[in-house]
Amino acid sequence: MTRVKICGIRHTENAIEATKRGADMIGFVFAKSKRQVTVEQAKQIASSLPTNIKKVGVFVNASQEELEATAHSVGLDYVQLHGDESLKFCQQLSIPYIKSFRVQSKDDLEQTKQYNDADYILLDSATGPYRGGNGTQFDWQILNDLPFEHERLILAGGLNQDNVKYAISQTTPKVVDVSSGVEFEGHKSNQLINQFIQSVKECSK
Repeated sequence: MTRVKICGIRHTENAIEATKRGADMIGFVFAKSKRQVTVEQAKQIASSLPTNIKKVGVFVNASQEELEATAHSVGLDYVQLHGDESLKFCQQLSIPYIKSFRVQSKDDLEQTKQYNDADYILLDSATGPYRGGNGTQFDWQILNDLPFEHERLILAGGLNQDNVKYAISQTTPKVVDVSSGVEFEGHKSNQLINQFIQSVKECSK
């Protein structure tokens, strides 16, 4: 069954609604973004979540000290790295990590090969001003022959309730990651969160 990650959470009510509806992961953005939260905000939201919900922190080129201090304070299960973090840097971390890559063509997948010890590889669109969360889609056909196991694939980029079923059928990811696709006028919508999760669950019926 495909898991669901709701990213860019900034309010407790959205986090609680998402977990009630069946989300498996909640993402907090600590990198510069319109969805950025402070450590204290994330800590407060995280404290309201069931222990089985995985908490993910999104970072871009943060130091090892910042990553580990934030993970410890908030209680993160994973750090999600969207910057230029080297394999050596990642291997020195004491916390499980997700390495994100922006892809546009099959050649872009080559860079994922060295990160064999990443718990997950997140693939996102290369279009947009930010390292992630731009709400743009890429050609899923380039994922037909991945250089790593689908069990480690997190699919992101332009997903919403209307296309997520097709995306899952085409790419068989372990996790689908959504942020802007469950927002209305720039804010998380409990209704859209519910509809997105329902669409994913229907794929497993």
